[in-house]
Amino acid sequence: MTTPSPGGELAAVQAALAAEYAALYGYGVVGARVDDARRADARAAYDAHRAHRDALTRTVRDLGADPVAADAGYTLPFPVTDPASAVRLAAVLEDRVAAAYADLVRAGHGDVRRDAAAALRESAVRAVRWRGSGAAFPGLPERAADAGPSASATPSPDSL
Repeated sequence: MTTPSPGGELAAVQAALAAEYAALYGYGVVGARVDDARRADARAAYDAHRAHRDALTRTVRDLGADPVAADAGYTLPFPVTDPASAVRLAAVLEDRVAAAYADLVRAGHGDVRRDAAAALRESAVRAVRWRGSGAAFPGLPERAADAGPSASATPSPDSL
């Protein structure tokens, strides 16, 4: 096993932070469109992503860098016009955050890796709750094809 490089770890932490910013933006949309029965789930997810954003911001500073800034706005992957599309967006958000954390698990070490694995697990569980089904390898879209036809690939975390 190779030792992750500190620069690679910082880049992965920054990417996870950017994914958290995008998720927070997206959950603002989800919260506005989701039905009352799922509103508490959206709020809990928003709060979890806010806590992860804050932790990643501290991690970036601990690594001696300035945290990336959130974008002023994000492009949604599809129109969110009703509760069903809000639920679909929430699942996509969690898939994308999970992918960023999977990259951080690969690049990180020590507490950073441990925390990234926990955040990956949390996002995968939330995605299952939103979607009603799970992926064989959450956060690893390149492995989804290996799992068979029931697995779904996740989009890139680069955009919302």
